[in-house]
Amino acid sequence: MMLLSQAPIRTTEEEKEGGTNVNMTESGAQLFARLDGRQSIRDIEPRLFPQNAQPGPGAVVELYGTEGTGKTELLYHFLCRAVLPVHAGGLELEVLFVDTDYSLDVLRLVGILDARLLAAAAESSIWPRRPEAHVRACLSRLLVAHCGSSRQLLVTLRTLQAGLASRPGPALVLLDSVSAFYWSDRGEGGASVSKQEENLSKCSQLLAALLRDYRISVFASCHANRRRRGHASSFSHLCRPWQRLVTHRMLCSRQEVAPLEGGPGGHTFSVRCTSSSSGGKAHRNSSFRIGDGGLEFV
Repeated sequence: MMLLSQAPIRTTEEEKEGGTNVNMTESGAQLFARLDGRQSIRDIEPRLFPQNAQPGPGAVVELYGTEGTGKTELLYHFLCRAVLPVHAGGLELEVLFVDTDYSLDVLRLVGILDARLLAAAAESSIWPRRPEAHVRACLSRLLVAHCGSSRQLLVTLRTLQAGLASRPGPALVLLDSVSAFYWSDRGEGGASVSKQEENLSKCSQLLAALLRDYRISVFASCHANRRRRGHASSFSHLCRPWQRLVTHRMLCSRQEVAPLEGGPGGHTFSVRCTSSSSGGKAHRNSSFRIGDGGLEFV
């Protein structure tokens, strides 16, 4: 696992003075050959998305719900599926995890990876030597960026854009969460809605360019906006440039599970995924529990 350094972004004038252009480091054919060598993101989790509407390159998946509805665990699940080796059911992709809530639990992540690797070894009857080395190999495909404001998020995305122009980079960006700075941006923007949404709109426009030019995919959690009397809205409250990017929306909820025969109770988590990426609306409902090894579908 590596922390993404936020290198200063060179302006167009600086690039001209330096005699270099980051967009000319490889031809278009070389770029597409490099991107086509990746595993398909469509295989990241068939059990959660509508049939024939899996998120492909350029997709934006919004995980929406109130606190405690499993959004971050879902992101961990996608992360593990992406970085795990193929023999363990993974895609061996490089992932950027943008942590705006400063809540990334590395121990939890390592525990899920370890459980998945051991399960794969048990199924193949081949016990891995030095299992910790396999976990480290998975973590080597993970980049982590911490952002404390929407301005830092914008700088991170610009840094990602500059990096992708010159070398292979993440095929998947996980953002936890895209709504972290909603209230602080509203406070700074005063009475002007355009000022309140300015930074997230710029982030959305930059993401749109990354999706188009480098065929990355974005999975982002979004906290539900609580309205009057504590009720949460069931629709995205973020700016229109962000909403226009979203191709798949996962509405997350949680239900109490009654204890059986005096045993402990628990929770079941439900996801309703709606896809608009194939020209029409497609839906799928899924349920899961959360265990030591991550998601357990029911």
